[in-house]
Amino acid sequence: VIPITLSVNGKQYTSEVEPRLLLVHYLRDVLGLTGTHVGCDTSQCGACTVLVNGESVKSCTLLAVQADGASVTTIEGLAKDGKLHPLQEGFWEMHGLQCGFCTPGMIMSAVDLLQRNPNPSEQEIREGLEGNICRCTGYHNIVRAVQYAAKQQAAEPA
Repeated sequence: VIPITLSVNGKQYTSEVEPRLLLVHYLRDVLGLTGTHVGCDTSQCGACTVLVNGESVKSCTLLAVQADGASVTTIEGLAKDGKLHPLQEGFWEMHGLQCGFCTPGMIMSAVDLLQRNPNPSEQEIREGLEGNICRCTGYHNIVRAVQYAAKQQAAEPA
């Protein structure tokens, strides 16, 4: 076993993990943060997307030991003081989800996208989310949800 220390959603964790333990399984099985979903285990679907040091990462492709010292944000860490993150609100308001399985990964990828490009075009949103698969929707409302969040964030005082 290998000792690791990382910050997850602003809270420090120290654990001893097997060297082969994937970050997604560390988050779900060790920390109990089940909002990060396991979909394909091959990095194709994006359901396991989290932010590592502010950048979207498919947590099924990263070993927990590789995240040692990092800051990780999961879907559980987006809401602040009981208020939904603009992307969470956007998915609700614009009906951007059906079964909800892909939603955490979609939202985390969109957080990264809006950090890099606060006012993306429809095409840029579609390209920014192309590593995430939704089997239920036609993506139209997901794009609308990201546009909604971009407008909400632009209207927030800095």
